[in-house]
Amino acid sequence: MVRRLFVEATLHEGASVVLDGAQAAWLGRVMRRHTGDRIALFNGRDGEWEAEILRLERGSGQVAALGRRRIQTAPSDIWLAFAPTKRGMADLAVRQATELGAARILPVITARSVVDRLNRQRLRRIAVEAAEQCGRLDVPDVISPASLQTLLTEWPTERPLAICHPGGGAMQAGPSPGGLLLGPEGGFAAAELDAFAETRFVRLVDLGPRILRAETAVVAALSMRQAIWGDEA
Repeated sequence: MVRRLFVEATLHEGASVVLDGAQAAWLGRVMRRHTGDRIALFNGRDGEWEAEILRLERGSGQVAALGRRRIQTAPSDIWLAFAPTKRGMADLAVRQATELGAARILPVITARSVVDRLNRQRLRRIAVEAAEQCGRLDVPDVISPASLQTLLTEWPTERPLAICHPGGGAMQAGPSPGGLLLGPEGGFAAAELDAFAETRFVRLVDLGPRILRAETAVVAALSMRQAIWGDEA
């Protein structure tokens, strides 16, 4: 298996890319790669490129792009908002959402949320690692945690939002893949359900007859959405 790295640099034939200390250490110490070995690079813009390791040193490294392996494709346009129930759940949700093609990941603080603080940079690193592992050509945006009220206020009105809640309707195709919102394990508060009813771009959907753990619901909801819309990422 070719090892993949996400980089910020522009990629083209002959491009020289400097690696940071963490990337160099991962290649050299963890993956046991050496000068002259081949890896793959992607940046979310220029496709995936085969690259040769030019040097690996303590604290830095350098690789050279040789040729494009895959052209860049348009990512899926599904946004996932979720209320983390615990810090470990947020890590897992970001990893799973990345693997399942979410374009944007939005942690949400609700009335019954247990976790009210998350490290955005940590979640970003998890998304990068998941993208490197699963083969997608981009990394989803990971947004700073926001309140449910802020999410609804700032949500684009032309983008439908399917809120997963027992008793909702079936998930259906709409004008765009839109977004998904998963609540805390205690469910949404009555006032929050009232706010949903007054928001025109919102629709409640049911994930099925069984009660799902929060991390399972992430997989179920995104899989159902992809079954309807497909996944181009």
